[in-house]
Amino acid sequence: MKESTSKAYAIAKERYAEYGIDTEKVIAQLQEFHLSMHCWQADDVAGFESTGDLTGGIQATGNYPGKARNIDELRADILKAKTLIPGTHRLNLHEIYGDFQGKKVDRDECGVEHFQSWIDWGLENNTKLDFNSTSFSHPKSGNLTLSNPDKSIRQFWIEHTKRCRDIADAMGKAQGDPCIMNVWVHDGCKDVSVNHALYRRLLKESLDEIFAEKKEHMKDCIEGKVFGIGLESFTVGSHDFYTAYAAQNGKIPTIDTGHYHPTEIPADKVSALLQFVPELMLHVSRPIRWDSDHVTIMDDNTLELFSEIVRADALDRVHYGLDYFDGAINRIGAYVVGSRAAQKCMLRALLEPKELISKYELEDRHFEVLALIEECKALPWSAVYDEFCERNNVPVGTAFIDEIQKYEKEVTSRR
Repeated sequence: MKESTSKAYAIAKERYAEYGIDTEKVIAQLQEFHLSMHCWQADDVAGFESTGDLTGGIQATGNYPGKARNIDELRADILKAKTLIPGTHRLNLHEIYGDFQGKKVDRDECGVEHFQSWIDWGLENNTKLDFNSTSFSHPKSGNLTLSNPDKSIRQFWIEHTKRCRDIADAMGKAQGDPCIMNVWVHDGCKDVSVNHALYRRLLKESLDEIFAEKKEHMKDCIEGKVFGIGLESFTVGSHDFYTAYAAQNGKIPTIDTGHYHPTEIPADKVSALLQFVPELMLHVSRPIRWDSDHVTIMDDNTLELFSEIVRADALDRVHYGLDYFDGAINRIGAYVVGSRAAQKCMLRALLEPKELISKYELEDRHFEVLALIEECKALPWSAVYDEFCERNNVPVGTAFIDEIQKYEKEVTSRR
């Protein structure tokens, strides 16, 4: 494979040079493209608190055998997936994945000590950590958390989120790189509601209290949504709400590609938001008609999203996370397919001769713009990706399928 890969890459290098693209530079850029892999793909967002059903506006579908049942199996599956994905990548944790040692630790009692083993694991495995508060699947979740008119419930979730920021700050300090912490709450109403203003005022007050203390080693992200399952009529933390809050308070908005109306194009939000906020966080998944969190593939929306980031010269202002949880297929396979697809989308964006295309557009030469964009789709970008895999000592092409099947036979099928 190595010889054929090298020959194909040599041809690709020459072809791209005709358009002024240095593929060696692009490969170096792709090496610095670090995905934040999501721990919840390995166990369908179950976590280590209980075995109850998911509640709070989300759901995972599928019962493919072999999902991770504990922290050791989860870590083993993640490490296996990382061996099949070129490059160096982060891990995104939800609070429910703490190392609780079998003890009951309520959400407002979580602390750094429950994630110290994760911090150590990350350092040992060259994996930087990101973090999320967890408001769903809890007796006090209900339909409203940070926007709940019941002060005791609201304070419970405020305390939880404050503690999560402490944990994220400790992670960032230990790894010498800011931990990106995301806040998403499912708050909303299933049917007709007349208290929209009240709920949003309470959510704003809760966020103000949560963010009052400055943290040195973490960055705050806030994530909106159109609706959650069972909360279809009204969402407190809408995109408008969080866009305004982020712009006013210097926070990072999270663009989750599944959290928009079907006709919206998340890619177009990149250049709009970056005029007013310092950075962006991405949660990349594949919505099919709704926020279904299918595995990321090289679809038009994902390709355009990464292209917009490159065109906006925003590579250093965007954090790249994955957020899908497909329990209907091999979960390690889902990790690998989705991660490699995201990398391929970024690679194609980096290989675009954007200066020439931009020049054509600014000269009102729109036929040339369209022609060049279309020709770029047929250039041998896949040979560049194969070379990238080869240099990172991971399987080229579909060779990773055999590795995953072997792992399933020897490990996950025995669970």
